[in-house]
Amino acid sequence: MRKWTAPIALFLLCLLILSSDQGGRIEANAEADSEDLVDPPKVEEKLGAVPGGLSTDSDVVKRESESISRKTLRSNAEKFEFQAEVSRLMDIIINSLYSNKDIFLREIISNASDALDKIRFLALTDKEIKLDKEKKILSIRDRGIGMTKEDLIKNLGTIAKSGTSAFVEKMQTSGDLNLIGQFGVGFYSVYLVADYVEVISKHNDDKQYVWESKADGAFAVSEDVWNEPLGRGTEIRLHLRDEAEEYLDEFKLKDLVKKYSEFINFPIYLWGSKSVEKEVPADDDEAADEDESPESPSDEETEEEKEDEEEEKKPKTKKITETTYEWELLNDVKAIWLRNPKEVTDEEYTKFYHSLAKDFGDEKPMAWSHFTAEGDVEFKAVLFVPPKAPHDLYESYYNSNKSNLKLYVRRVFISDEMDELLPKYLSFLKGLVDSDSLPLNVSREMLQQHSSLKTIKKKLIRKALDMIRKLAEEDPDESSDKDKEVENSGENDEKKGQYAKFWNEFGKSIKLGIVEDATNRNRLAKLLRFETSKSDGKLTSLDQYISRMKSGQKDIFYITGTSKEQLEKSPFLERLSKKNYEVIFFTDPVDEYLMQYLMDYEDNKFQNVSKEGLKLGKDSKVKELKESFKELTQWWKSALAGDNVDDVKISNRLADTPCVVVTSKYGWSANMERIMKSQTLSDANKQAYMRGKRVLEINPRHPIIKELRELVVKDPEDATVKETAQLMYQTALMESGFYLEDPQDFASRIYSSVKNSLNISPDAAVEEEDDTEEAEAEPEIKETSTTETTNEEEVKDEL
Repeated sequence: MRKWTAPIALFLLCLLILSSDQGGRIEANAEADSEDLVDPPKVEEKLGAVPGGLSTDSDVVKRESESISRKTLRSNAEKFEFQAEVSRLMDIIINSLYSNKDIFLREIISNASDALDKIRFLALTDKEIKLDKEKKILSIRDRGIGMTKEDLIKNLGTIAKSGTSAFVEKMQTSGDLNLIGQFGVGFYSVYLVADYVEVISKHNDDKQYVWESKADGAFAVSEDVWNEPLGRGTEIRLHLRDEAEEYLDEFKLKDLVKKYSEFINFPIYLWGSKSVEKEVPADDDEAADEDESPESPSDEETEEEKEDEEEEKKPKTKKITETTYEWELLNDVKAIWLRNPKEVTDEEYTKFYHSLAKDFGDEKPMAWSHFTAEGDVEFKAVLFVPPKAPHDLYESYYNSNKSNLKLYVRRVFISDEMDELLPKYLSFLKGLVDSDSLPLNVSREMLQQHSSLKTIKKKLIRKALDMIRKLAEEDPDESSDKDKEVENSGENDEKKGQYAKFWNEFGKSIKLGIVEDATNRNRLAKLLRFETSKSDGKLTSLDQYISRMKSGQKDIFYITGTSKEQLEKSPFLERLSKKNYEVIFFTDPVDEYLMQYLMDYEDNKFQNVSKEGLKLGKDSKVKELKESFKELTQWWKSALAGDNVDDVKISNRLADTPCVVVTSKYGWSANMERIMKSQTLSDANKQAYMRGKRVLEINPRHPIIKELRELVVKDPEDATVKETAQLMYQTALMESGFYLEDPQDFASRIYSSVKNSLNISPDAAVEEEDDTEEAEAEPEIKETSTTETTNEEEVKDEL
């Protein structure tokens, strides 16, 4: 036993040495492998912004063609059942959730953008769209991070579980929370247009797999050995339904991409055809025919000329038209709202506006506001004031949705029909809102109920009104400081007159805002502009009017009518003009509605000078005049009892006119009555309740009124005096802007007055026509025609 002890120990020692050496090698290899795993996945250099497929051999092309042609699940694929909620979700999406089928492309591009967001730390990437018209296949490919087999099963087989959302959870520690998206609900919108879908995906940590489903409750996943290697990324193939062939049209796809995904951060390419003219060498026969000349060269040609001609000869070519295929960039407009406003130039804002509003004119927008809102709801927005108002801006104002504001969620277009973002009176503004706080993959109808929209709307209104106010403040014509205007005239030439232009185009919207928006009524009132009796044709604001008010004046005087020229001649302004009061002219029909809501401004009440309640200071002779004309006013009131005249009073607003008709303070003015009667569906019975009580105001200083008073005192029952009083009332109605209920009665009174002035008897009758001459003339005509007929017959007989 001792004899074998030494050899055995020596043998064990050798084994120990060998095992330790092999272990070292294994450990070294393990360390090397671990270092490889720690390193980030490598990105292929050719997967950059320039699209291009990887090289493939003929076998791959054949297998890929067979794969594309199939519409059945692969036999060797691993079968799975959809989560129960997914099957129900598909029915909801196809039948109710998405009201517009075009939305499927938006969802797929959005998902591709999320995948590209993940890989953006590694390489610049892009998205590609291809179509196969023969096989009715639409392919959308991105070079993003891709999905493993496990990702395909989890992300496309369950609801609300997304590779993107999981990625955001991992990225929270780094502080980059912009990678938000749901690769769940939006994906299934592809079944709106497709009956069979393939998702081919390659992740750096796994092989290339194919996910496929016919939306029948099951899907399959298998290793991809048929298609071209993607390198990295995802390709979605939609086998379109027969009724969805419109999505194989290049122009249709271009429109959809520009509408829904124009401002995606990554470039989107479409593989499309293009006709190009190309010069190619002409055929030998054609060249020979062209070279043949019918005449021999002249003997006078020198050898030098021949050499020059030979040098000038060039190869014969011809033009042919070829159809080429190339990648076309669809979204070349950058999302400038993501940039710092200080870094964006005016030219860039103008170009962006033209692209956003599809306005290809040369005019710049009047103003714009670029801002970021922070707080409970974060969003970025750009608002523009267009240079001109659409011709149909106010047609069917309350019965149509004309929102020009586009809503984006994480740079993906959601809707341009979100009336909840701006009130109707600001619907003329164009722009967009991009929010990271709103859900992406739900329909517009569901998004309208989101609580964040109210917060967004409130901030947008405030910013919009500030933008318009700033437009007015920067206009030199709006400034009252003449020195400042002269000093900055060179800098502000471009802004001069801009607010007047805005008011002429969109002033009615500001007035409608005062009617509709009680919260911002005071802000909107500051933006009002109008002409006055002292503005010399220029627009004036309420602040400027108040600054020019006379001492002791407490009311803001205004009058409504059809035109400025008519109002300037109105009898209601006679006394006001003499006392140097300024009166606002409201000539737009909407102004009548406006003044029913705008009761005061800066503690100054509005007073319509054609209504009761006008105060022009104290008059010591008022009591004496009332007492002196008391008998006339009472008599006149009783004489007009049948004309619905509420009272006859002494006027404090007339200077040269004998009388006018005013209305009660809270009733319709004469202008409002005219507007309401012009309505197509107006009801005269209902209007009687809103019609103001009419009051006849007389001018006690006018000679007609004085003489009428004397006649009434002598004989109050005199028919001529009553006729005169009635005629004066009807004349005052017309001059005050009212319609006459019986214009024929008024005309007859005028003719009677004319007769009296011409000393014609009231009983003088109109001379009757004499019909006997016409009766005698008829037989003569008949005899003449008979004679002409006889002469014609004689001529015929002679011939």
